[in-house]
Amino acid sequence: MPSIETTHTVNNSGQRPTKSAPVWPYVAADVVLVILFAAIGRSSHGEGLAGTALTAWPFLVGAAVGWLLSRAWRAPASLAPSGVTIWLATVIVGMLLRAATGSGTHWSFIVVATIANAVFLLGYRMLARLAAKISQRRS
Repeated sequence: MPSIETTHTVNNSGQRPTKSAPVWPYVAADVVLVILFAAIGRSSHGEGLAGTALTAWPFLVGAAVGWLLSRAWRAPASLAPSGVTIWLATVIVGMLLRAATGSGTHWSFIVVATIANAVFLLGYRMLARLAAKISQRRS
């Protein structure tokens, strides 16, 4: 696995490596956003934030699986395959772990978790891409 600082990819000509997006901000953002999803959900049901870790852990495991499956460290900013794989793994693995541990997986929760995590995990990647394009145009 490459350094947490920066990943390297082969450029279009197939020659020397070029720098890609730094990995750690994307790892941190994914973790923070999954925890935020859990905290918002708990709050919306009048539950205390003290149990946020218990709600978030299955989804965090799912996000880690998504990072591994997509090898997201190679292109952490990409929507596909990185972002989409991380999002789907977050929800699918998270729900499977919740079911296996006796936690709720009502269909409405699955729908809300799918949409909320898509907005969070794909949304910030889209905004980062947009910001990068705007920055390139200005330079």
